[in-house]
Amino acid sequence: MTELDILVDEWLPLPDVAERLGTDVGRVRRLLQENKLIGVRHGERKIVSVPARFLLATAAGGWEVVPSLQGTLVLLADAGYTDEESIRWLFTVDPSLESLGTGPGRPTTPIAALAAGHKTEVRRRAQALAF
Repeated sequence: MTELDILVDEWLPLPDVAERLGTDVGRVRRLLQENKLIGVRHGERKIVSVPARFLLATAAGGWEVVPSLQGTLVLLADAGYTDEESIRWLFTVDPSLESLGTGPGRPTTPIAALAAGHKTEVRRRAQALAF
């Protein structure tokens, strides 16, 4: 078991990502090429997989990529992070993020904060990584 296996609770191979998004695998590959999503070779067969928490359920019952993910991925890449390092950073618990939310569902990881709509704070932290 790798560190990413410990941090990321669910991985989706590209066909599963395509199914959730209601598109084809070719479109998912374009999302990866355009850095709107990132994935790594994962699992026993080392197939390209994407963390499931990069996708959010919509009010209409469908799925979408976390809206503020792409800009954050660009900042991490500009800081020199690889896709694997970016995933590690996004899924690493940061107790200081808990101050961003209210109620019982406070974010504890950058990806949870992004999903909750706290992109400014997450991106500020990602920018600081470059220095």
